[in-house]
Amino acid sequence: MRSYRVGGAVRDRLLGRPVEEVDWVVVGATPEAMAEAGYRPVGKDFPVFLHPDTGEEYALARTERKTAAGYHGFEFHAAPDVTLADDLARRDLTINAMAEDETGALIDPYGGYADLQARRLRHVTEAFAEDPVRILRLARFAARFAPEGFTVADETLALCRRMVADGEADALVPERVWQELARGLMEAVPSRMVAVLRDAGALAKVLPEVDALFGVPQRADYHPEGDAGTHTLHALDAAAGLAAPLEARLAVLLHDAGKAYTPAEALPRHPGHEERGVEPVRGACERLRVPRACRDLALLVTRWHMQAHRAAELRPGSLVDLLEGLDAYRRPERLEPFLLACKADYRGRGGQGAAEWPAEAILRRAFEASRGVSARPFVEQGLRGPEIGRAIREARCRAVAEQAAKAGGGPGAGAADAAGPEG
Repeated sequence: MRSYRVGGAVRDRLLGRPVEEVDWVVVGATPEAMAEAGYRPVGKDFPVFLHPDTGEEYALARTERKTAAGYHGFEFHAAPDVTLADDLARRDLTINAMAEDETGALIDPYGGYADLQARRLRHVTEAFAEDPVRILRLARFAARFAPEGFTVADETLALCRRMVADGEADALVPERVWQELARGLMEAVPSRMVAVLRDAGALAKVLPEVDALFGVPQRADYHPEGDAGTHTLHALDAAAGLAAPLEARLAVLLHDAGKAYTPAEALPRHPGHEERGVEPVRGACERLRVPRACRDLALLVTRWHMQAHRAAELRPGSLVDLLEGLDAYRRPERLEPFLLACKADYRGRGGQGAAEWPAEAILRRAFEASRGVSARPFVEQGLRGPEIGRAIREARCRAVAEQAAKAGGGPGAGAADAAGPEG
Protein backbone atom coordinates (compact mmCIF):
# COMPACT_ATOMS: atom_id res chain seq x y z
CA MET A 1 0.00 0.00 0.00
CA ARG A 2 1.56 3.30 -1.16
CA SER A 3 0.20 6.86 -0.99
CA TYR A 4 0.78 9.64 -3.52
CA ARG A 5 0.01 13.33 -3.35
CA VAL A 6 -2.02 14.17 -6.47
CA GLY A 7 -3.84 16.82 -8.44
CA GLY A 8 -4.12 20.45 -7.48
CA ALA A 9 -1.66 20.26 -4.59
CA VAL A 10 1.11 19.11 -6.94
CA ARG A 11 0.16 21.59 -9.64
CA ASP A 12 -0.02 24.58 -7.31
CA ARG A 13 3.28 23.77 -5.59
CA LEU A 14 5.01 23.66 -8.97
CA LEU A 15 3.40 26.98 -9.91
CA GLY A 16 4.50 28.57 -6.66
CA ARG A 17 0.90 29.05 -5.59
CA PRO A 18 -0.39 28.43 -2.06
CA VAL A 19 -1.47 24.83 -1.54
CA GLU A 20 -4.85 24.96 0.17
CA GLU A 21 -5.90 21.31 0.05
CA VAL A 22 -3.93 18.10 -0.31
CA ASP A 23 -5.50 15.00 -1.87
CA TRP A 24 -3.92 11.57 -1.88
CA VAL A 25 -4.31 8.42 -3.97
CA VAL A 26 -3.61 5.06 -2.37
CA VAL A 27 -2.39 2.22 -4.58
CA GLY A 28 -2.50 -1.43 -3.59
CA ALA A 29 -5.06 -1.13 -0.81
CA THR A 30 -8.58 -2.31 -0.05
CA PRO A 31 -11.32 -0.53 1.93
CA GLU A 32 -10.83 -3.07 4.70
CA ALA A 33 -7.11 -2.34 4.92
CA MET A 34 -7.79 1.41 5.07
CA ALA A 35 -10.30 0.95 7.87
CA GLU A 36 -7.90 -1.26 9.81
CA ALA A 37 -5.25 1.49 9.51
CA GLY A 38 -7.62 3.96 11.17
CA TYR A 39 -8.87 5.83 8.08
CA ARG A 40 -12.51 6.94 8.24
CA PRO A 41 -14.65 6.17 5.15
CA VAL A 42 -16.60 9.12 3.67
CA GLY A 43 -17.03 8.30 -0.02
CA LYS A 44 -20.50 7.46 -1.33
CA ASP A 45 -19.79 6.53 -4.96
CA PHE A 46 -16.24 5.23 -4.54
CA PRO A 47 -13.85 4.55 -1.66
CA VAL A 48 -12.59 7.82 -0.11
CA PHE A 49 -11.20 8.04 3.42
CA LEU A 50 -10.08 10.73 5.85
CA HIS A 51 -6.66 10.43 7.45
CA PRO A 52 -7.03 9.78 11.20
CA ASP A 53 -4.62 12.60 12.11
CA THR A 54 -4.56 15.20 9.30
CA GLY A 55 -8.14 14.85 8.03
CA GLU A 56 -6.85 14.92 4.43
CA GLU A 57 -8.66 12.86 1.79
CA TYR A 58 -7.20 9.55 0.68
CA ALA A 59 -8.93 7.85 -2.28
CA LEU A 60 -8.25 4.36 -3.50
CA ALA A 61 -6.80 4.33 -7.01
CA ARG A 62 -9.65 3.76 -9.44
CA THR A 63 -10.66 3.65 -13.05
CA GLU A 64 -13.99 4.67 -14.54
CA ARG A 65 -16.01 3.52 -17.51
CA LYS A 66 -18.71 5.45 -19.36
CA THR A 67 -22.06 3.62 -19.20
CA ALA A 68 -24.65 6.29 -20.12
CA ALA A 69 -25.01 9.85 -21.39
CA GLY A 70 -24.14 12.82 -19.18
CA TYR A 71 -21.88 12.82 -16.17
CA HIS A 72 -23.91 10.43 -13.99
CA GLY A 73 -23.33 7.52 -16.34
CA PHE A 74 -20.06 6.16 -14.98
CA GLU A 75 -19.02 2.85 -13.47
CA PHE A 76 -16.06 3.02 -11.07
CA HIS A 77 -13.58 0.26 -10.35
CA ALA A 78 -11.28 0.45 -7.32
CA ALA A 79 -9.03 -2.51 -6.58
CA PRO A 80 -5.43 -3.20 -5.46
CA ASP A 81 -4.40 -3.90 -9.08
CA VAL A 82 -5.30 -0.38 -10.30
CA THR A 83 -2.03 1.47 -10.90
CA LEU A 84 -1.25 5.13 -10.26
CA ALA A 85 -1.01 5.73 -14.02
CA ASP A 86 -4.47 4.17 -14.43
CA ASP A 87 -5.87 6.55 -11.84
CA LEU A 88 -4.19 9.64 -13.29
CA ALA A 89 -5.44 8.76 -16.79
CA ARG A 90 -9.07 9.42 -15.77
CA ARG A 91 -8.32 13.04 -14.76
CA ASP A 92 -9.31 16.02 -16.86
CA LEU A 93 -6.17 18.05 -17.63
CA THR A 94 -2.53 17.04 -17.74
CA ILE A 95 -1.58 19.69 -15.18
CA ASN A 96 -4.02 17.96 -12.80
CA ALA A 97 -2.68 14.49 -13.60
CA MET A 98 0.67 14.68 -11.81
CA ALA A 99 1.60 13.01 -8.54
CA GLU A 100 4.37 13.02 -5.94
CA ASP A 101 5.49 10.12 -3.81
CA GLU A 102 6.32 10.36 -0.13
CA THR A 103 9.83 11.61 -0.95
CA GLY A 104 8.50 14.46 -3.15
CA ALA A 105 9.58 12.86 -6.44
CA LEU A 106 7.39 13.92 -9.35
CA ILE A 107 5.44 11.24 -11.25
CA ASP A 108 4.18 12.63 -14.55
CA PRO A 109 3.06 10.01 -17.08
CA TYR A 110 1.03 12.41 -19.26
CA GLY A 111 3.29 15.43 -19.71
CA GLY A 112 1.69 17.70 -17.17
CA TYR A 113 4.94 19.38 -16.18
CA ALA A 114 5.75 20.28 -19.80
CA ASP A 115 2.27 21.73 -20.19
CA LEU A 116 2.73 23.65 -16.95
CA GLN A 117 5.91 25.20 -18.32
CA ALA A 118 4.23 25.91 -21.66
CA ARG A 119 1.24 27.45 -19.84
CA ARG A 120 -1.08 25.07 -21.69
CA LEU A 121 -4.40 23.52 -20.63
CA ARG A 122 -4.59 20.16 -22.38
CA HIS A 123 -6.79 17.11 -21.83
CA VAL A 124 -5.17 13.88 -20.64
CA THR A 125 -6.96 11.39 -22.88
CA GLU A 126 -10.02 11.16 -25.10
CA ALA A 127 -11.92 10.09 -21.97
CA PHE A 128 -12.25 13.84 -21.30
CA ALA A 129 -15.16 13.74 -23.77
CA GLU A 130 -17.14 11.40 -21.53
CA ASP A 131 -17.95 14.08 -18.95
CA PRO A 132 -19.52 17.38 -20.10
CA VAL A 133 -18.77 19.04 -16.77
CA ARG A 134 -15.14 19.03 -17.87
CA ILE A 135 -15.91 21.74 -20.43
CA LEU A 136 -17.00 23.95 -17.54
CA ARG A 137 -13.98 22.99 -15.46
CA LEU A 138 -11.66 23.76 -18.36
CA ALA A 139 -13.23 27.21 -18.70
CA ARG A 140 -12.92 27.79 -14.96
CA PHE A 141 -9.25 26.83 -14.96
CA ALA A 142 -8.70 29.17 -17.91
CA ALA A 143 -10.12 31.99 -15.77
CA ARG A 144 -8.01 31.02 -12.77
CA PHE A 145 -4.72 30.73 -14.58
CA ALA A 146 -5.16 33.56 -17.07
CA PRO A 147 -2.82 35.86 -15.08
CA GLU A 148 -0.04 33.26 -15.55
CA GLY A 149 -0.63 33.25 -19.32
CA PHE A 150 -2.32 29.86 -19.67
CA THR A 151 -4.19 29.12 -22.90
CA VAL A 152 -6.31 26.17 -24.02
CA ALA A 153 -4.63 23.68 -26.33
CA ASP A 154 -6.11 23.66 -29.83
CA GLU A 155 -6.82 19.93 -29.68
CA THR A 156 -8.65 20.30 -26.36
CA LEU A 157 -10.81 23.13 -27.69
CA ALA A 158 -11.59 21.02 -30.76
CA LEU A 159 -12.59 18.12 -28.51
CA CYS A 160 -14.92 20.39 -26.54
CA ARG A 161 -16.56 21.57 -29.75
CA ARG A 162 -17.08 17.97 -30.79
CA MET A 163 -18.65 17.19 -27.42
CA VAL A 164 -21.11 20.05 -27.83
CA ALA A 165 -21.93 18.97 -31.38
CA ASP A 166 -22.51 15.41 -30.16
CA GLY A 167 -25.03 16.63 -27.59
CA GLU A 168 -22.97 15.87 -24.48
CA ALA A 169 -23.48 19.41 -23.15
CA ASP A 170 -27.25 18.85 -23.31
CA ALA A 171 -26.90 16.43 -20.40
CA LEU A 172 -25.59 19.09 -18.01
CA VAL A 173 -27.85 19.65 -15.02
CA PRO A 174 -28.48 23.10 -13.50
CA GLU A 175 -26.82 22.44 -10.15
CA ARG A 176 -23.49 21.48 -11.67
CA VAL A 177 -23.59 24.30 -14.22
CA TRP A 178 -24.22 26.86 -11.48
CA GLN A 179 -21.56 25.33 -9.23
CA GLU A 180 -18.88 25.68 -11.91
CA LEU A 181 -20.08 29.09 -13.12
CA ALA A 182 -20.10 30.46 -9.60
CA ARG A 183 -16.55 29.28 -8.99
CA GLY A 184 -15.40 30.62 -12.35
CA LEU A 185 -16.98 34.02 -11.74
CA MET A 186 -14.86 34.34 -8.60
CA GLU A 187 -11.60 33.63 -10.40
CA ALA A 188 -9.02 36.29 -11.27
CA VAL A 189 -10.09 36.82 -14.91
CA PRO A 190 -13.70 35.59 -15.15
CA SER A 191 -14.05 36.81 -18.74
CA ARG A 192 -11.78 33.96 -19.80
CA MET A 193 -14.32 31.43 -18.55
CA VAL A 194 -17.02 33.02 -20.69
CA ALA A 195 -14.71 33.31 -23.69
CA VAL A 196 -13.64 29.66 -23.51
CA LEU A 197 -17.23 28.48 -23.15
CA ARG A 198 -18.12 30.55 -26.20
CA ASP A 199 -15.16 29.27 -28.22
CA ALA A 200 -16.24 25.72 -27.36
CA GLY A 201 -19.83 26.39 -28.41
CA ALA A 202 -21.03 25.66 -24.87
CA LEU A 203 -22.05 29.21 -23.87
CA ALA A 204 -25.12 28.97 -26.10
CA LYS A 205 -26.09 25.84 -24.16
CA VAL A 206 -25.54 27.04 -20.59
CA LEU A 207 -26.10 30.81 -20.90
CA PRO A 208 -27.78 31.65 -24.20
CA GLU A 209 -28.75 35.04 -22.76
CA VAL A 210 -25.08 36.03 -22.66
CA ASP A 211 -24.10 34.26 -25.87
CA ALA A 212 -26.73 36.30 -27.73
CA LEU A 213 -24.95 39.57 -26.84
CA PHE A 214 -21.94 38.88 -29.07
CA GLY A 215 -22.36 40.62 -32.39
CA VAL A 216 -24.97 43.04 -31.02
CA PRO A 217 -23.72 46.54 -31.97
CA GLN A 218 -23.49 49.49 -29.59
CA ARG A 219 -22.83 53.17 -30.11
CA ALA A 220 -19.08 53.56 -30.52
CA ASP A 221 -19.04 56.91 -28.72
CA TYR A 222 -20.27 55.23 -25.54
CA HIS A 223 -18.79 51.79 -26.11
CA PRO A 224 -15.54 51.95 -28.09
CA GLU A 225 -14.67 48.52 -26.72
CA GLY A 226 -17.03 46.84 -29.18
CA ASP A 227 -20.26 44.90 -29.14
CA ALA A 228 -22.49 44.12 -26.16
CA GLY A 229 -20.77 40.81 -25.49
CA THR A 230 -17.33 42.40 -25.43
CA HIS A 231 -18.60 45.06 -23.05
CA THR A 232 -19.94 42.33 -20.75
CA LEU A 233 -16.52 40.65 -20.64
CA HIS A 234 -14.78 43.95 -19.85
CA ALA A 235 -17.29 44.75 -17.12
CA LEU A 236 -16.92 41.26 -15.64
CA ASP A 237 -13.17 41.67 -15.29
CA ALA A 238 -13.73 45.13 -13.82
CA ALA A 239 -15.94 43.48 -11.18
CA ALA A 240 -13.12 41.07 -10.38
CA GLY A 241 -10.73 44.02 -10.10
CA LEU A 242 -13.12 45.57 -7.56
CA ALA A 243 -13.15 42.30 -5.55
CA ALA A 244 -16.93 42.26 -6.00
CA PRO A 245 -18.86 39.41 -4.34
CA LEU A 246 -20.46 36.62 -6.33
CA GLU A 247 -23.90 38.21 -6.52
CA ALA A 248 -22.45 41.39 -8.02
CA ARG A 249 -20.39 39.46 -10.58
CA LEU A 250 -23.41 37.46 -11.71
CA ALA A 251 -25.38 40.69 -11.99
CA VAL A 252 -22.66 42.17 -14.21
CA LEU A 253 -22.64 39.04 -16.38
CA LEU A 254 -26.39 39.34 -16.99
CA HIS A 255 -27.08 43.08 -16.71
CA ASP A 256 -27.28 43.82 -20.45
CA ALA A 257 -29.31 40.76 -21.46
CA GLY A 258 -32.01 43.08 -22.80
CA LYS A 259 -29.70 44.36 -25.54
CA ALA A 260 -30.14 41.09 -27.39
CA TYR A 261 -33.81 42.01 -27.84
CA THR A 262 -33.38 45.58 -29.09
CA PRO A 263 -35.47 46.14 -32.27
CA ALA A 264 -33.25 46.24 -35.33
CA GLU A 265 -34.44 49.71 -36.29
CA ALA A 266 -33.17 51.14 -32.98
CA LEU A 267 -29.62 49.78 -33.25
CA PRO A 268 -26.94 50.67 -32.36
CA ARG A 269 -28.87 52.44 -29.57
CA HIS A 270 -30.58 50.35 -26.89
CA PRO A 271 -33.39 52.40 -25.41
CA GLY A 272 -35.31 50.48 -22.73
CA HIS A 273 -32.93 47.54 -22.66
CA GLU A 274 -33.01 47.48 -18.87
CA GLU A 275 -36.75 46.73 -18.77
CA ARG A 276 -36.45 44.22 -21.63
CA GLY A 277 -33.71 42.39 -19.79
CA VAL A 278 -35.64 41.58 -16.63
CA GLU A 279 -37.50 38.51 -17.89
CA PRO A 280 -34.48 36.94 -19.68
CA VAL A 281 -32.43 37.38 -16.50
CA ARG A 282 -35.21 35.92 -14.39
CA GLY A 283 -35.42 32.98 -16.78
CA ALA A 284 -31.67 32.36 -16.65
CA CYS A 285 -31.62 32.43 -12.85
CA GLU A 286 -34.59 30.09 -12.57
CA ARG A 287 -33.16 27.69 -15.13
CA LEU A 288 -29.81 27.46 -13.33
CA ARG A 289 -31.45 27.47 -9.87
CA VAL A 290 -29.35 30.39 -8.82
CA PRO A 291 -29.46 31.21 -5.08
CA ARG A 292 -32.04 33.84 -4.17
CA ALA A 293 -29.57 36.57 -3.16
CA CYS A 294 -27.74 36.27 -6.48
CA ARG A 295 -30.97 36.19 -8.46
CA ASP A 296 -32.43 39.20 -6.67
CA LEU A 297 -29.38 41.38 -7.22
CA ALA A 298 -29.11 40.35 -10.87
CA LEU A 299 -32.71 41.46 -11.41
CA LEU A 300 -32.18 44.74 -9.56
CA VAL A 301 -29.00 45.63 -11.45
CA THR A 302 -30.63 44.75 -14.76
CA ARG A 303 -33.66 46.91 -14.02
CA TRP A 304 -32.00 49.89 -12.33
CA HIS A 305 -28.44 50.22 -13.64
CA MET A 306 -29.33 52.89 -16.19
CA GLN A 307 -31.08 55.01 -13.59
CA ALA A 308 -28.01 54.70 -11.40
CA HIS A 309 -25.75 55.89 -14.21
CA ARG A 310 -28.02 58.90 -14.72
CA ALA A 311 -27.90 59.91 -11.05
CA ALA A 312 -26.40 63.32 -11.87
CA GLU A 313 -29.48 64.13 -13.95
CA LEU A 314 -32.13 62.84 -11.55
CA ARG A 315 -34.38 64.92 -9.37
CA PRO A 316 -34.64 63.97 -5.67
CA GLY A 317 -37.88 62.09 -6.27
CA SER A 318 -36.25 59.93 -8.95
CA LEU A 319 -33.30 59.19 -6.69
CA VAL A 320 -35.74 58.09 -3.98
CA ASP A 321 -37.59 55.96 -6.55
CA LEU A 322 -34.30 54.24 -7.38
CA LEU A 323 -33.44 53.57 -3.75
CA GLU A 324 -36.95 52.32 -3.04
CA GLY A 325 -36.78 50.16 -6.15
CA LEU A 326 -33.69 48.52 -4.68
CA ASP A 327 -35.53 48.14 -1.35
CA ALA A 328 -32.41 49.77 0.08
CA TYR A 329 -34.20 51.33 3.04
CA ARG A 330 -35.32 47.95 4.34
CA ARG A 331 -32.37 45.99 2.91
CA PRO A 332 -29.40 48.37 3.17
CA GLU A 333 -26.99 45.48 2.59
CA ARG A 334 -28.09 45.45 -1.05
CA LEU A 335 -26.70 48.88 -1.81
CA GLU A 336 -23.00 48.01 -1.74
CA PRO A 337 -23.09 45.07 -4.21
CA PHE A 338 -25.44 47.09 -6.44
CA LEU A 339 -22.99 49.98 -6.53
CA LEU A 340 -20.07 47.62 -7.21
CA ALA A 341 -21.93 46.04 -10.14
CA CYS A 342 -22.78 49.44 -11.61
CA LYS A 343 -19.22 50.67 -11.13
CA ALA A 344 -17.95 47.59 -12.97
CA ASP A 345 -20.45 48.30 -15.76
CA TYR A 346 -19.08 51.86 -15.98
CA ARG A 347 -15.47 50.64 -16.02
CA GLY A 348 -16.35 48.07 -18.66
CA ARG A 349 -16.62 50.83 -21.25
CA GLY A 350 -13.50 51.28 -23.34
CA GLY A 351 -11.00 53.70 -21.89
CA GLN A 352 -12.51 53.91 -18.40
CA GLY A 353 -10.00 51.56 -16.77
CA ALA A 354 -9.89 52.26 -13.04
CA ALA A 355 -11.81 55.53 -13.32
CA GLU A 356 -14.08 56.58 -10.51
CA TRP A 357 -17.77 56.22 -11.23
CA PRO A 358 -19.28 59.70 -10.87
CA ALA A 359 -22.73 58.47 -9.84
CA GLU A 360 -21.48 56.52 -6.84
CA ALA A 361 -21.01 59.51 -4.54
CA ILE A 362 -24.40 60.93 -5.54
CA LEU A 363 -26.22 57.72 -4.68
CA ARG A 364 -24.37 57.26 -1.41
CA ARG A 365 -25.16 60.81 -0.31
CA ALA A 366 -28.81 60.47 -1.28
CA PHE A 367 -29.13 57.23 0.67
CA GLU A 368 -27.38 58.55 3.77
CA ALA A 369 -29.51 61.70 3.71
CA SER A 370 -32.81 59.82 3.47
CA ARG A 371 -32.28 56.52 5.24
CA GLY A 372 -33.14 57.94 8.67
CA VAL A 373 -36.74 58.78 7.74
CA SER A 374 -39.13 56.58 9.72
CA ALA A 375 -42.87 56.11 10.03
CA ARG A 376 -43.06 56.90 13.76
CA PRO A 377 -43.51 60.69 13.63
CA PHE A 378 -46.23 60.34 11.00
CA VAL A 379 -48.08 57.73 13.03
CA GLU A 380 -47.86 60.03 16.04
CA GLN A 381 -49.36 62.79 13.90
CA GLY A 382 -52.37 60.56 13.35
CA LEU A 383 -51.69 59.55 9.74
CA ARG A 384 -52.93 56.13 8.67
CA GLY A 385 -52.42 53.64 5.84
CA PRO A 386 -51.35 55.08 2.49
CA GLU A 387 -50.98 58.51 4.07
CA ILE A 388 -47.97 57.24 6.00
CA GLY A 389 -46.31 55.94 2.84
CA ARG A 390 -46.81 59.24 1.04
CA ALA A 391 -45.45 61.20 4.01
CA ILE A 392 -42.37 58.98 4.22
CA ARG A 393 -41.66 59.44 0.53
CA GLU A 394 -42.09 63.22 0.74
CA ALA A 395 -39.74 63.36 3.74
CA ARG A 396 -37.13 61.30 1.90
CA CYS A 397 -37.36 63.57 -1.13
CA ARG A 398 -36.93 66.66 1.08
CA ALA A 399 -33.91 65.11 2.77
CA VAL A 400 -32.26 64.37 -0.58
CA ALA A 401 -33.06 67.88 -1.87
CA GLU A 402 -31.64 69.52 1.26
CA GLN A 403 -28.49 67.46 1.02
CA ALA A 404 -28.14 68.40 -2.65
CA ALA A 405 -28.54 72.07 -1.84
CA LYS A 406 -25.84 71.87 0.83
CA ALA A 407 -23.55 70.10 -1.63
CA GLY A 408 -24.08 72.97 -4.06
CA GLY A 409 -25.00 70.79 -7.06
CA GLY A 410 -27.99 70.30 -9.28
CA PRO A 411 -31.03 68.09 -8.62
CA GLY A 412 -28.86 65.11 -7.75
CA ALA A 413 -25.88 67.12 -6.51
CA GLY A 414 -23.69 65.16 -8.88
CA ALA A 415 -21.16 65.57 -11.61
CA ALA A 416 -22.26 66.02 -15.18
CA ASP A 417 -20.59 62.85 -16.45
CA ALA A 418 -22.93 59.87 -16.53
CA ALA A 419 -22.61 56.62 -18.44
CA GLY A 420 -24.89 57.93 -21.16
CA PRO A 421 -28.02 56.40 -22.65
CA GLU A 422 -26.49 53.07 -23.58
CA GLY A 423 -25.39 51.70 -20.20
